[in-house]
Amino acid sequence: MKKEEKISPLKEKPLRTPGQSVQEEIDKLIDDKFIMYIFAPFLFAYLTGMTWWYKYTNNIPNPILLTIATLIVTTYCAIKIYFLRDRIAILKQARDGEKAVGQYLENLRINGDRVFHDIVGDNFNIDHVIVSVHGIFVIETKTYSKLKNKESIIVYDDSGITINGYNTGQKILIQAKSEAAWLKEMLKSSTGKEFNIQSAIVFPGWFVKNNTSKNQSDIWVLNPKALPAFIGNTKEILPKEDMMLASYHISRYIRTK
Repeated sequence: MKKEEKISPLKEKPLRTPGQSVQEEIDKLIDDKFIMYIFAPFLFAYLTGMTWWYKYTNNIPNPILLTIATLIVTTYCAIKIYFLRDRIAILKQARDGEKAVGQYLENLRINGDRVFHDIVGDNFNIDHVIVSVHGIFVIETKTYSKLKNKESIIVYDDSGITINGYNTGQKILIQAKSEAAWLKEMLKSSTGKEFNIQSAIVFPGWFVKNNTSKNQSDIWVLNPKALPAFIGNTKEILPKEDMMLASYHISRYIRTK
């Protein structure tokens, strides 16, 4: 069966971030030089040690054993690199998706909203948080590949989220609820106030169809371009002073991590 070609849902690369050129230079130094500088002394120390061992023992090593060991190690490393390459590609797409959504959300600052990115919890992270007079919103970004030259659609109904016919069940929804619950508890413990948190899951580049009943649509599932309208159509429930209070404690938490 021929494997269908997949493409990224992102139509264009996200904008560059502050310090990105410096980070790329750091990465280049580490990848091209730093690792070599660490590896080379160990290699030459090993060769030097083997030379001295041959000198004093007059032993000649068996090349067959070394050849077998080399083949085993090479095969193992090649397999690891093959799977690691795919993993890195997935992570890069996820990273670019979060960047694209994050940069899109930055436009909300014009309205006076506070926008936070990549809030790290215990063994998880919240991709984005928006603090607005309309409330506090936890945004989870999912950047999934789309099938090339085929219609790609996400359906959100009472059974969960279905992506191109594959029902993911409640897994993603539970993740979003857990992140909102964590933020709610964090703010309660640091401010003494209980804030309502709205969860949203966004799929950049996808068409999202909502078929949920009213009692099951407590979590928003949508394309990120629809998010400002959803927020804007929500009633203003957060006084300015509470908005500033929540923003301060979120930023303080981020700076302590």
